Amino acid sequence: MPALRGRLLANEPLAPLTWFRVGGPAQVLFMPEDEADLAYFLANLPPEIPVTVVGLGSNLIVRDGGVPGVVIRLGRGFGDVKVEPGERIRAGTAVPDVRVSRAAQEASVAGLAFLRGIPGAIGGALRMNGGAYGRETKDALIEARGVDRQGNVRGFSNADMHYTYRHCGAPDDIIFTEALFQGAPGDARAIAAEMDKITESREATQPIKSRTGGSTFKNPPGHKAWQLIDAAGCRGLKIGDAQVSEMHCNFLINLGNATAADIEMLGETVRRRVKENSGVELEWEIKRIGVAK
Repeated sequence: MPALRGRLLANEPLAPLTWFRVGGPAQVLFMPEDEADLAYFLANLPPEIPVTVVGLGSNLIVRDGGVPGVVIRLGRGFGDVKVEPGERIRAGTAVPDVRVSRAAQEASVAGLAFLRGIPGAIGGALRMNGGAYGRETKDALIEARGVDRQGNVRGFSNADMHYTYRHCGAPDDIIFTEALFQGAPGDARAIAAEMDKITESREATQPIKSRTGGSTFKNPPGHKAWQLIDAAGCRGLKIGDAQVSEMHCNFLINLGNATAADIEMLGETVRRRVKENSGVELEWEIKRIGVAK
């Protein structure tokens, strides 16, 4: 690929890129320069080589054996945020959600403050229909752009994303590159106050200063995951250096020296105990990638 402009690294450690700080290396890590570079790379990559995308690593377990094939991580070339006429915000998918909410607030655009409560980047919000504090990505998205495995740039309307709770029905091979959001006219000070409230609520109820991966399990219909976990006696449960948070038991934390296997085994133990206690099957919200050691 003589025209490649991005960085291509072999056997690159992934643990430093994740909030849990665990996991093995990427066989190859590719950081494209921009959308055109990403499209060129995918168009020329042999189809049998697997591709995995990571974002800010906030909602992710990388298994200890690492990730075979190519791991793609979007960086500066996907980091623009622009306020457009009609209370619209256009953002690259490497932009942290909090930065988009801040840009909207500064432009007096209401309706995007909920992004302050999601600890990831826009790409992850698109792929998981990320939500917090009463709103989800689907409530604000107009359209998204992405590149498919063959290197074609494609556009997706909100309807094309086939959103449901914490799920996106767009093809799995799409690597999202940009999103356009619709806000509403608002008051900058009122929006700032709303964002401050979200920040205070997160700090008071979630272990955000720990090595964690955010919400571990989806809320089952009619239930809150944390209540089911608590009722099953799992608050504070430990395996190795992995622990169910005492503060919010839908969060798992790495106390310092946990392996990915410890964290995943703890999650599976919680799932089993909740099923035994309440009959409810918890579904992972955190993405798990790679192979076990």
